[in-house]
Amino acid sequence: MTPLDTTTPPRPDPAVTVATPEVPTPEAAPHTPPHPHHRDVTGGWLRPAVFGAMDGLVSNLALMSGVAGGAVAPHTVVLTGLAGLAAGAFSMAAGEYTSVASQRELVLAELEVERRELRRNPEEELAELAAVYEARGVEPRLAAEVARQLSADPEQALEVHAREELGVDPGDLPSPLVAAGSSFVSFALGALLPVLPYLLGASALWPAVALALLGLFGCGAVVARVTARTWWYGGLRQLVLGGAAAGVTYLLGNLFGAALG
Repeated sequence: MTPLDTTTPPRPDPAVTVATPEVPTPEAAPHTPPHPHHRDVTGGWLRPAVFGAMDGLVSNLALMSGVAGGAVAPHTVVLTGLAGLAAGAFSMAAGEYTSVASQRELVLAELEVERRELRRNPEEELAELAAVYEARGVEPRLAAEVARQLSADPEQALEVHAREELGVDPGDLPSPLVAAGSSFVSFALGALLPVLPYLLGASALWPAVALALLGLFGCGAVVARVTARTWWYGGLRQLVLGGAAAGVTYLLGNLFGAALG
């Protein structure tokens, strides 16, 4: 049998200190917003603004080209362009407002249904949320615990269920007024480009076509840059589409003008 070692271990010298690394507490850690390199893609203005500008340019250019193809006086082309601008801008704004408002009302109605379910069947909703996390690979016991903690506060529970089950953020729903305003202004600005040369004294169609096509290329390039695409390809694609629409309507205007003349 090995004898026990009864010697007393040496005591540390009090003059010698061992440096331990400082671990920052959560309170001392600086707060960094998650994913600062991402753009905000949740706003309700970008899509209607882009769509409105493109639509204003293409539709008014095509409209004015068709009328000019009928060999009418320049002031008739100007009047047509201004009428197309006003009618299109109001129509876009009204349509966008109705569309976004209807979508918002649908989401709010679904949120109210979810709120009632959370009040009436909390255990069932808790199990549903846990099942969502389990389906994503979380261990069942951990999924149940996460669901329980997230459901402790009723409003937080509603937000979590809305995100996971409905795919929406209750605090970031698009505004119908913002969407309508973006559509109105962007359509009007886009539709103004082909009218502008006539307002400045031009009597032929080609300056309006040139300015509108330049605007289409610029819009396409800007959208491509925002969406991390090749700028020249986006600009060229929009220019070709708008030019084709203007060319077709100009030919139709020529045909109808000759037939009716």
